[in-house]
Amino acid sequence: MQIVKQLLITAVLLGPLVGQAGEIWGQWKTIDDETGKAKSIVELYEKDGKLYGKVIDLLLKPDDTLCDKCTGKRHNQPIVGMDFLTHMEKDGEAYSGGEILDPANGKTYRCKLWLADGVLKVRGYIGFFFRTQEWHRVQ
Repeated sequence: MQIVKQLLITAVLLGPLVGQAGEIWGQWKTIDDETGKAKSIVELYEKDGKLYGKVIDLLLKPDDTLCDKCTGKRHNQPIVGMDFLTHMEKDGEAYSGGEILDPANGKTYRCKLWLADGVLKVRGYIGFFFRTQEWHRVQ
């Protein structure tokens, strides 16, 4: 009976930590597809029950701070602090239904995010074509 009690106490204490390990909230390091170098630090957060992401820091081109290729209200706005990932909804173990902005070209893409072995997979779509990046959690 003592062992059962200890297992229950352990489960209650560790349960919240296990749940957090699978969450994608927090800060992530994005990686440049061409160079393999860290490109930026982004923060994923919840707003109105949906997932959003904003740029916290630019690592490769800190002098390239305005989104001059963006259109609409994002045109010539600072990239740092900008929501580049919007309206993502939980879809099983993934998030989808929103869009992601590439500030380098000002284009937005349909998007899907999911965790795989502690790495965040970020996939942008144009029609049937897609590109997947891997982001790493900031420690």
